Amino acid sequence: MTDQEPVAGLVSIPALMARNARTLPHRAAYREKEFGIWQVWSWQEAHAETRALAMGFLALGLKRGDFVAVVGRNRPSLYWSIVAAQMCGAVPVPLYQDAVAEEAEYVLEHCSARFVVCGDQEQVDKVIEVQERIQCIDQVVYVDKRGMRKYDHSRMNALADVLTEGKAAHHRFEAELDARIAAITYDDPCVMLYTSGTTGKPKGVVLSNRNIIETSRNTCDFDRLTSSEEILAYLPMAWVGDFIFSMGQAMWAGFCVNCPESAATMMTDLREIGPSYFFAPPRVFEGQLTNVMIRMEDAAPFKQWLFRTFMAHARKVGPAMLDGRPVSFTDRLLYRLGDLMVYGPLKNTLGYSRIRVGYTAGEAIGPEIFDFYRALGINLKQLYGQTEASVFITQQPDGEVRSDTVGVPSPGVEVKIAETGEVFYRSPGTFVEYFKNPDSTASTKDPEGWVATGDAGFFEPQTGHLRIIDRAKDVGRMADGSLFAPKYVENKLKFYPNILEAVVFGAGRDRCCAFINIDLTAVGNWAERNNIAYSSYQELAGHPQVYEMIRGHVEEVNRSVAADSMLAGCRIHRFLILHKELDADDGELTRTRKVRRNIIADKYADLIAALYDGSTVISTETEVTYEDGRKGVLKATLKIADAATLATVERRAAA
Repeated sequence: MTDQEPVAGLVSIPALMARNARTLPHRAAYREKEFGIWQVWSWQEAHAETRALAMGFLALGLKRGDFVAVVGRNRPSLYWSIVAAQMCGAVPVPLYQDAVAEEAEYVLEHCSARFVVCGDQEQVDKVIEVQERIQCIDQVVYVDKRGMRKYDHSRMNALADVLTEGKAAHHRFEAELDARIAAITYDDPCVMLYTSGTTGKPKGVVLSNRNIIETSRNTCDFDRLTSSEEILAYLPMAWVGDFIFSMGQAMWAGFCVNCPESAATMMTDLREIGPSYFFAPPRVFEGQLTNVMIRMEDAAPFKQWLFRTFMAHARKVGPAMLDGRPVSFTDRLLYRLGDLMVYGPLKNTLGYSRIRVGYTAGEAIGPEIFDFYRALGINLKQLYGQTEASVFITQQPDGEVRSDTVGVPSPGVEVKIAETGEVFYRSPGTFVEYFKNPDSTASTKDPEGWVATGDAGFFEPQTGHLRIIDRAKDVGRMADGSLFAPKYVENKLKFYPNILEAVVFGAGRDRCCAFINIDLTAVGNWAERNNIAYSSYQELAGHPQVYEMIRGHVEEVNRSVAADSMLAGCRIHRFLILHKELDADDGELTRTRKVRRNIIADKYADLIAALYDGSTVISTETEVTYEDGRKGVLKATLKIADAATLATVERRAAA
């Protein structure tokens, strides 16, 4: 691993933005949809707005080394706030906008944020709730003025007013701002991002300008990204994935960042933009596939036949055509016909017609889901990464894309497998430190720069591609010594549109059992078609016909798992359908929707015990958090069902 030298003084995000303003002055840099209309800012305009905002921050007293928290939905003004903070020599700290006040309080206090930039009244209210307890916040800046008229503005300002002040006072602050930008070095902090906290409190990951810029430079070269790309910025700004795609790579390549109007309009906005470069975690692709399958179930018989017929052909030849492998003339002709009648219209509906490069990461994606999108001709690839690596550890080169690997090491990255099977890496993107946590820094990153990922995997000797089995702490052995890898089975279950989430248990036990969350949209649609009445999620989840449908999915997965000799012991023997959706507000998932296994195991210990002691029903009480923050108790009696393993199925067939 060798660190590259900065290109022509491009040592910071502000320097990259200034370069884009000079070299791409009139090219679109940001778009935002508001009130149904797309507003556009060129690189020159965005740079001017950001400098004015930075001077407004200086007028409010922002100092070098201060921390500036940024919280809200994706919008240009919040991205500019991040860069403006960097211009002032401060460190931006994006927060998850759906975090409850208690979670926001921990981050704000941990980093001692002096300034907080909020998207709207909801975020301001969270800050006010914690402001007196943590005593470090001096200024609150908000973007949306709605509902803010009667607030105490002694230490609160509208972002538009801060911008106006910066423009008016530019004669006073131009020299100071230029001096601060010039003082930024390649190894100064660029951003601090907090981990999802699957096993405890989130840790503040400090990433330097070197980390972000060299990673962006290398990966833009890898996928030949240029200033002509279009992306949609819709993922949480606090997530490293959004930061590297919407900030690092966008600044390096100079492409356009498009911000949707809201989460509710995201799919419509995606279709209007038609991005050429797209990133989404598996849950987004799973959700879109669920919606597709729901619509097809409601379609006329002829359309269903058309979809099934051409999708079967697409699965056979689509990935091969995408990778440039030989395909017969007849198959190509049939695929072209399918593209005209099925694949093309479907991609247009999804907003994927113009995608040149697509990525998924964050957690493993089900092979069936991954193969579905590639069959359509979408160049979807997997990458493997984490916050501490500035995202990229491995990527899949074009022509070498498979559902069961995560590719080869990204440019500049070294990867090795320890004797325990744990994956280690070092790269130019390796984080500086965990903020205020030297012990965790030392235990994660050794003196030579090797970082322990916490994931178990191995390199395929014939291809050199990395395969990730599961989280190292989650991979274990069953009572008979067979391998236990829960995520492998959970991803297979989540391929079915009716299953939203699954949690598999079995480490140290004689068999595997599972919790299932149904997808209310998909199963509710199925219930309507089958004239099944229900009044709540809990009632639908406990319906006998729903249990039979889920049993069928589990048994299909068991047949698939049985075909893998290494993981055949992970077949599910018993399952129950949970009476509530697993929720980040209840601590069961992280804000990036990763399962917090330890918390679930403690919280639902009675349900797990019932799965293994032969019970057929179990009564339980669960504490839940309502949308307004109040706590309540949900009581339910759950059924426990048996699922056939392959041996059982074979005995039935023989009989």
